[in-house]
Amino acid sequence: MTQQERSKTVLSLILAELEDDKAEEVVTIDLGGKTDIADAMIVASGRSARHVGAMAEKIVKRLKDAGMDRARVEGVPACDWVLIDAEDVIVHLFRPEVRQFYNLERIWSETARAPLRTDS
Repeated sequence: MTQQERSKTVLSLILAELEDDKAEEVVTIDLGGKTDIADAMIVASGRSARHVGAMAEKIVKRLKDAGMDRARVEGVPACDWVLIDAEDVIVHLFRPEVRQFYNLERIWSETARAPLRTDS
């Protein structure tokens, strides 16, 4: 499996889980060619800290079940903002008021519109 195929697979798995878990305001930002940290970023909200924590747990489980068990998670047990680093895809799960405060979509959407990197 190529890097690009792996990224698409990881992205699809995560988006499917977020849909199953009724995540709110799911935004996917394409970072391909813009940064070395990931190919895509997903930002989504949960209705409560419990909802955010449950979504994070299920995403990690789905990735492990698919043989992609290297995901790292930060922000548990508080679950105001949980970060899942699935290597090719970075996931930010927020309670709505925390998401509004940090406004990551604006920051990273501007990065996503930046010219492609040519120093690789």
